[in-house]
This record gives sequence, structure tokens and C-alpha cells, in this order.
Amino acid sequence: MPPACRHARLWRIIATWSLAIPDDLHIGGATWVPLSALEISYVRSPGPGGQNVNKVATAAQLRFDLQGSPVLSDAVKARAAVLAGSRLTTEGTIVIFASRFRSQQQNRDDAIDRLVEILKHALVPPRPRRATRPTLGSQRRRLDSKVKRGETKRLRSSKPPLI
Repeated sequence: MPPACRHARLWRIIATWSLAIPDDLHIGGATWVPLSALEISYVRSPGPGGQNVNKVATAAQLRFDLQGSPVLSDAVKARAAVLAGSRLTTEGTIVIFASRFRSQQQNRDDAIDRLVEILKHALVPPRPRRATRPTLGSQRRRLDSKVKRGETKRLRSSKPPLI
């Protein structure tokens, strides 16, 4: 950046943006997602904002093709699809809309962080369920409570004797 530049503020913004964007996103372990797999566009943010709200597109819309990603295994894709919920389109694309902040950079980082969280949780396989049997005491308690409940219902339904 030249020191006598009239657009020093613009150069600072460009320099910070170029430093803030890595080449790949580290999801966890040995999993890296290339930034070229992400499609980020900016739209107008909803809600109040004064005169500036209709002029500046600060909300970030991130799109990630989950089904077409060669980096993730099929099991991870299936878990990520469940975690994404309504953010997953019918084509298998995760769409994340971030408008929490007033700047494009913060909203972009927020959308990327939310995608990384989804994929991190999807990388962890669920623990397998160990089959267990109920103890003999718990079986007896369950049957005793059923007998007691049935006795209560039987007593309620019986008609009183006529005198």
C-alpha cells in the first residue's frame, strides 16, 4: 500500500479481506474442504437499518454442494444432511443465510463457521448402542406396578351392591 494514497482506507479493507480468506477450510482431522466448493453471494439484509439498508448488500448466502463433494464420505454426507435439516435443498446443497452482523466480512465468516460446525458434527460417527437386558428386580417392579394399576382399575369399574 503506498503511504500517500488517497484511498488508504480502501487498501486496508482489501488487505484485510485477502488475509482473512484461507485456501481451504479445515473441518477436523484430515478433512479439508476447498474454498472453491463454496459459493458465497451477498444479498440485502432484512430488518431495520435506516437509510443504508436498501443500498448495501451485507447478508451472506453460502451454498455448499454436499452431494457433489468428493472430499466427504457417504456416511458423513448422510449425517450432514440430517444435521442441515431445512437448510438442505432437494438438489443436495446446503444453503446458509447469515445476516447477524452489519458487515459483509463478518456475515461471510459467520456463514462459514456455521457450515464448519455442521460438518464437524457430521464427522463424528454415532456411538453404537450396546444391547442390555433389564435386571430381574426391575422386571418384577414393572409387573407389580401393572398388577396394582389393574387392581385399581378393576375396583373403579365394579358396581356397588344394591341394598
